[in-house]
Amino acid sequence: MKTPRIALLSVALTALLVPQILRAQEPTPAPTRLVVLWTSGDPEVAHKVCLMYTHAAGKNKWFDEVRLVVWGPSARLLAADKDLQAKIKTMMADGIKLEACVACASSYGVSDTLRELGIEVKGMGKPLSNYIQQGWKVLTF
Repeated sequence: MKTPRIALLSVALTALLVPQILRAQEPTPAPTRLVVLWTSGDPEVAHKVCLMYTHAAGKNKWFDEVRLVVWGPSARLLAADKDLQAKIKTMMADGIKLEACVACASSYGVSDTLRELGIEVKGMGKPLSNYIQQGWKVLTF
């Protein structure tokens, strides 16, 4: 009489535990990472597309990690536009890391201004290449 109960209990436990064991053995998905390359000096692109999307992607956790790279004419635009400066400060407060190309920023004479905004200004050729080689998604505005 006890044997059918043990068998039934064994089946019930197996039904409960096997799915959990299988889930535990599934590989952990790779982190999703986005680097946005902001090159445009167009204020409308900056306000209406680039920073809006980048901020939403980071704040809403659409990716595990979001970075914004200021490169080229965007450096000059950012240094001159107080509204954009306020926006990137909010973005940084929300966990988005900002970096800027030192060669570009220097060519426009805005390296110090970008640093004062809390942006890491450095050579970006190698870091961008590393992002690509490491599988980061790259979006350019």
